[in-house]
Amino acid sequence: MLKSIQLSLMIGPIVPLTVPRVVLDSLADVEVKVDDVGTSGFQLHFSIDKQSPLQILFLLTGGAPLLFMRVIVVATANGVSNVLIDGVITNHQIAPGDKGSNSTLTITGKDLTALMNQSDWSGFPFPACPAEARVALILAKYAIFGIIPLIIPSIMIDVPIPTDQIPSQQGTDLEYIRSLAFQVGYVFYIDPGPVPGVNKAYWGPQIKVGPIQPSLNGDMDAYSNVENLHFTFDQEKNRIPIVYIYNPESGLTIPIPIPPVTPLNPPLGAIMGLPTNIMGDLKPTRDDVAKRPIPQAIMMGLAEASANAEGVTCEGSLDVTRYGGILKARQLVGVRGVGPAFDGLYYVKSVTHKIKRGEYKQQFTLTRNGLVSTLPSLPNVAFA
Repeated sequence: MLKSIQLSLMIGPIVPLTVPRVVLDSLADVEVKVDDVGTSGFQLHFSIDKQSPLQILFLLTGGAPLLFMRVIVVATANGVSNVLIDGVITNHQIAPGDKGSNSTLTITGKDLTALMNQSDWSGFPFPACPAEARVALILAKYAIFGIIPLIIPSIMIDVPIPTDQIPSQQGTDLEYIRSLAFQVGYVFYIDPGPVPGVNKAYWGPQIKVGPIQPSLNGDMDAYSNVENLHFTFDQEKNRIPIVYIYNPESGLTIPIPIPPVTPLNPPLGAIMGLPTNIMGDLKPTRDDVAKRPIPQAIMMGLAEASANAEGVTCEGSLDVTRYGGILKARQLVGVRGVGPAFDGLYYVKSVTHKIKRGEYKQQFTLTRNGLVSTLPSLPNVAFA
């Protein structure tokens, strides 16, 4: 069991600093939601009196959002610091107290992708730049916030010839980067850490392999470390995407079914449900792949197949002190004690941290692509 957890809060423009003790003492609770490929967010609640520096800060800003006021939340468990969120304030509200009670200041924010979604740069040219170079150039503008690009080159790197075409940006930086990722079957997200003030901007395929976190044990008496687990098997979600490839030599468009199993998306369940379109389905998965290069079209189909195959979903909650550590999104975790159909490995799709004085709980969503474990037994993994 984990005996204690330390929470650190850093707030400030551009380079945040650790808040004074009086501010930390007024912190009532923290909620942080981390999604695997979407935008993560946070909410802080402060109980403040009339002389609190937070009250003065709210008045000086006129109640307007502090978009460039950065917030970092760090939880230290087992001597290891875990950066839960590194983001900016997008909204804050104050509710005056009643009958002499303290006021409540609520600060809401998103991860650093919020900064990338403010200005429309439509029309900005990128001559002779493949998609990977365009992403790197855009992310370079945010290096001051500690954002380090991690860009995985796509299978088919297309370098446009300036005399034929000069690609230009469409929309905000975030919209354009995500559209470039969508075109090659990739994902884009910002992952904070491993130290405060540093962030990894990942542009590449969604990966569902890697280290396994300590198992979630349900209905195992003294070994149980979760509060509840609820499983759903959605058979209708399982579909085989159809990608159409255009052959310019013959003038024919050939339909190709895409399997959901790849080296980056291995089968986490031994028994996968039958696809709902097994009898045939001529509707294309996407309308923009027919005239793309074959490797690129297949990558786009594999990304769609991976999302369609997540027929098994688990939702639950745990107490971090009982679990012994912090469950992280975008990684694998084992589940034990719930029966042969649902035991085994899962991909952690989202995690919500709920922290208040003397309590740290997590709500989570797990997914996988089939029933019955692919492993005879889960490895014994413990927190460091």
